[in-house]
Amino acid sequence: MNAEVHNGGCFCGAVRYAVMGNASFLCFCHCTSCRRAAGATPVAWGTFKLSDFRVSHGHLGKMVTSPGVTRGHCEQCGTSLTYQHEKRAADIDVTLATFDDTAGLRPTAHIWVEDRLPWVQIGDGLPQYSKGITGA
Repeated sequence: MNAEVHNGGCFCGAVRYAVMGNASFLCFCHCTSCRRAAGATPVAWGTFKLSDFRVSHGHLGKMVTSPGVTRGHCEQCGTSLTYQHEKRAADIDVTLATFDDTAGLRPTAHIWVEDRLPWVQIGDGLPQYSKGITGA
């Protein structure tokens, strides 16, 4: 059986990526750093094995945004694409909104709800966690 391949990219098309396999975790993150990095609230993420992720076109810019955290983005248009934490070195989180087809990539929880903006109301019935649940 062939593993599913998910393709995606940035707004301007300068960066394209492919990730093989299924996400191990899908969530909405409400933390301050994700909101500011993406300019959105909340930010939807999917966690994949780093070994299954590859940039297929262009260059993924990287920026250390806090201790142990590196975020990937398009250096031309600024689209937020990835998140990596040294505590989960074998994983990479990819912004779900940047996939070409998000069918089957629906978040299953809200994390860092303690940081959500006061005017954001969560009413989808998904589990809510005050902090992260994966350790990073």
